Amino acid sequence: MELEKIAEIEYATWVGRKELFRLGTALLFIIGIMLFTISREGAVSHLLVIAAMIGGYMALNIGANDVANNVGPAVGSRALTMTGAIFLAMIFEAAGALIAGGEVVGTIKKGIINPELIANADVFVWLMMAALLAGALWLNIATAVGAPVSTTHSIVGGVLGAGIAAGGWEIANWAKMGQIAASWVISPVLGGIIAAAFLYIIKRTITYRKDKLHHAKRVVPILIGVMAWAFSAYLMLKGVKKLWKFDVPTALLVGLLVALIVAFVSRKIIIRVAENLENSKQSINRLFTLPLIFAAALLSFAHGANDVANAVGPLAAINEALSHHEVAKKAAIPLWVMMVGALGIAIGLALYGPKLIKTVGSEITELNQTRAFCVALSAAITVIIATQLGLPVSSTHIAVGAVFGVGFLREYLKASYARMVEEIKLHHKDAEQGEIEAFLNKFEAASLREKCEMLQQLKKHKASVELTKKERKSLKRKYTHELVKRSALMKIAAAWVITVPVSGFMAAILYFTIRGMML
Repeated sequence: MELEKIAEIEYATWVGRKELFRLGTALLFIIGIMLFTISREGAVSHLLVIAAMIGGYMALNIGANDVANNVGPAVGSRALTMTGAIFLAMIFEAAGALIAGGEVVGTIKKGIINPELIANADVFVWLMMAALLAGALWLNIATAVGAPVSTTHSIVGGVLGAGIAAGGWEIANWAKMGQIAASWVISPVLGGIIAAAFLYIIKRTITYRKDKLHHAKRVVPILIGVMAWAFSAYLMLKGVKKLWKFDVPTALLVGLLVALIVAFVSRKIIIRVAENLENSKQSINRLFTLPLIFAAALLSFAHGANDVANAVGPLAAINEALSHHEVAKKAAIPLWVMMVGALGIAIGLALYGPKLIKTVGSEITELNQTRAFCVALSAAITVIIATQLGLPVSSTHIAVGAVFGVGFLREYLKASYARMVEEIKLHHKDAEQGEIEAFLNKFEAASLREKCEMLQQLKKHKASVELTKKERKSLKRKYTHELVKRSALMKIAAAWVITVPVSGFMAAILYFTIRGMML
């Protein structure tokens, strides 16, 4: 009896021990940053030590929240295991940060405040510390409630709030903030439309056909080529932009050359693999597994290169201000600062990333490899379009919007098909059950064009059954299958809307707190 009670107690405390382990590991990382910063040669400011610890905390939260968008669809579709996805993302995030993270960063993110209105270097340091800590705290809260939010918007809100507290309302660039607010709508809508469009193309050209594998041999290599085109251009515009500068036309031209090579090679591979597969949707999904893994790796690399500045940019700015005692528009990123960002993102992903990976991968809508491929492809294409149009977009909003777009398209298609089946039954209401089943089986096996012809034939003889407008609305309500979790939609949308205001409000409070302590 006593052994049973001990087992129950151990089981009950297992969750607590796991949480304690994660918290302890994160604290050890931050303490390690403190000790390393103190041990550096030369005089070390206590403000730099504190800022480095806050930067590490921010990096942990970026890894916990933002990286999920890159690998979540691959995990949700079972193309990658959770462990495999975490290791892949850790490696490519760190590689992106260290290889292509750049040597210089803008001290004022997105130009949202005017640095000339900041009184002196001390005020600037307090401002950046408050902004960094506020952004990290908001990301921590969002991760705790399971809401994927934009880390860029978190730090933008922090800089805006602390900047207003330090220099008044006139310090803010409200035109730029208007563009950022517009991106709350532009990013997810554009991502959702593009992802849904690719999924619909795949359904029309492959999965709605009788001989799926035959059409897959022709269409899938083209889609993989499009993916290679998009990701090549994406990496040139975002992944390595701090090493080499590419304009959009050049990036697209180089990407097209890569796409042609990839499409040629993948066609031979797919033809060989397809010979051993059955003519089913599951087999089509298998053809997208490897491209999806590559997409997750490339998204992680580009994210590490592009978004590590959210963690180390303010820290580099503080280091520059303390070293030269002036406010600079650009700041050099020392190697140790970049390491703080790269390691922090990797450790944060390993410790707290699974929660948001599950949210993006499986808790919004059900994903398979084909749908997840469309989500990943949408993320790259949307960023390219936004870059060309000069629109500020969030990779988080794009990826999550793409997941919602795929889910809502599935809802529409399933509801449309269910209404067609119900109308067929109504047109055959006086027929025997066997005749109805035979017609439905023929309808199920028919190609998309044959289905349309069968429905047209029914409509020509629809005098036997006339559906009123009220009856059609009733059918629509009856067959509206909710394949997208509405509670997740409301929670994520609310988190997006309040990200900038909440992080800005916290940053203002933190600025006044730091200022009061330092004066």
